Amino acid sequence: MGHWVKVKADDRHILHAYVAMPVRKPIGGLVVVQEIFGVNKSICRVADEYAQAGYFTIAPALFDRIKPNVELGYSEKEVHEAINGYLPMLDHKTSLKDIAAAWHYVQRSVLRVGVLGFCYGGLMSWLSATRSDDMGMEPECCVGYYPGGIGEVAKEVVECRVMLHFGEVDMQIGADEVAAVRRAHSASDVVIHTYKDVGHSFANPDRPSYNPTVATLARQRTLEFLKTTLS
Repeated sequence: MGHWVKVKADDRHILHAYVAMPVRKPIGGLVVVQEIFGVNKSICRVADEYAQAGYFTIAPALFDRIKPNVELGYSEKEVHEAINGYLPMLDHKTSLKDIAAAWHYVQRSVLRVGVLGFCYGGLMSWLSATRSDDMGMEPECCVGYYPGGIGEVAKEVVECRVMLHFGEVDMQIGADEVAAVRRAHSASDVVIHTYKDVGHSFANPDRPSYNPTVATLARQRTLEFLKTTLS
């Protein structure tokens, strides 16, 4: 189990962040970036699991700029609230400031720190790779699971190695968006994995779209990638 801390962004905004520590000396550090449901039990579980794998993890509460302590579930009502209430109020620039604040918190203790995110967090992980200089952070690598909206920023130049995971029947991310990323980047800079017959949120066991076989494979690939880039 992890614990909550407070971190300060460079615009003096103070936000909460969930921190999970490995039992032994960390292999590296990892910022885990939320979906559009806040730092809920699903994201805390991800942080705990990567801490168990040896990483000093932190999950910044990006919704704190809108409303503190938002932890939504996945009922129809909560999904509607997330999409129509919170998502339109999120701003990429301030989200990146909060990710950078979390990155600096971990980087004080662990030299090599990456970013990993899901859905909105997947997009923020991509932008952490392309806009890190603007945010004053230097992630060693970034991993994005089903990063919604990536097609609009596919041509941005990456400043570290990136791994992306997409479901081939994701109704929120078109095949054209994946193709746009492939065209814009070499396979050595951006590693792309696509998975047949799965859609959005395939790695989240709390969602109906969860696919345990594919989620396990994607996690294995992510862990191998993190080990290569962070250790």
